[in-house]
Amino acid sequence: MPKMLSAAQVDRFHRDGYLAPLRVVPEDGAREMRRQLEAFEAERGGPLKGPVRFKSHLLFKWLNDLIRTPAILDAVEDLIGPNILVWSTDWWIKEAHSPSFVSWHQDSQYWGLDTTKLVTVWVALSPSIVESGCMQVLPGSHQGSDLKHRETFHDHNLLTRGQEIAEDIDTSRVVNLELQTGEASIFAFRIAHASPPNASDDRRIGIAIRYIPPDARQTLADRDIASLVRGEDTSGHFEHEPVPETDFDPVAVEFHARAEEARRQILYHGTGWNSHRT
Repeated sequence: MPKMLSAAQVDRFHRDGYLAPLRVVPEDGAREMRRQLEAFEAERGGPLKGPVRFKSHLLFKWLNDLIRTPAILDAVEDLIGPNILVWSTDWWIKEAHSPSFVSWHQDSQYWGLDTTKLVTVWVALSPSIVESGCMQVLPGSHQGSDLKHRETFHDHNLLTRGQEIAEDIDTSRVVNLELQTGEASIFAFRIAHASPPNASDDRRIGIAIRYIPPDARQTLADRDIASLVRGEDTSGHFEHEPVPETDFDPVAVEFHARAEEARRQILYHGTGWNSHRT
């Protein structure tokens, strides 16, 4: 019996590779998270960039709380089972009228995770609509064979390697995943997805949370790190992250530095290039 999703929603996810929109955070709660994010940015003198964009749940206690939100975990459990790790959190922020974009790609191509059950929960902290460059998906593309990719390292591409699918996308099948503040989309590891630039007057702010079952394995590095957020780790393939007691808890910050090194090895594997993308 599903905990949050209906049986029809579970079936639709497995068929189409995504669900949206789902209300996972009250709108005022999402606005408070945006306030805290932007207060930190103001202290640092500008938008998030560099390693702080990755695994920020080790740096911000309020974000660590978000990845453990019962409504989110209930939906994830309905899709991948009761034992759940968070492999990563990643900020996807496009400034107003920014040229930044995300090319068409499949996440399964470059993360090195041997699993079919990774799901991403993408939470909107501001409206993510067509005008602001919301995520787009190609329904059912998670079920076919892996698509051939090429790497561009394009300056305005938010992906680390500027990777993109090296074949035409049938735009007549594309679905826009529009979200309001505090809503989320859930999508499968192998689904083809992208997002165009933000043409609106507001920032488009989203946080992507990557959930995996414990039996997933990392194939591109000797070690990897994850947070146990529900159930038990029945496999022991990942070193467990600490739960920060405060923002920038020293123990969690040290783990963040180690996780960033592991991330660099994975995302730039085989390129001979390990610079940070911002």
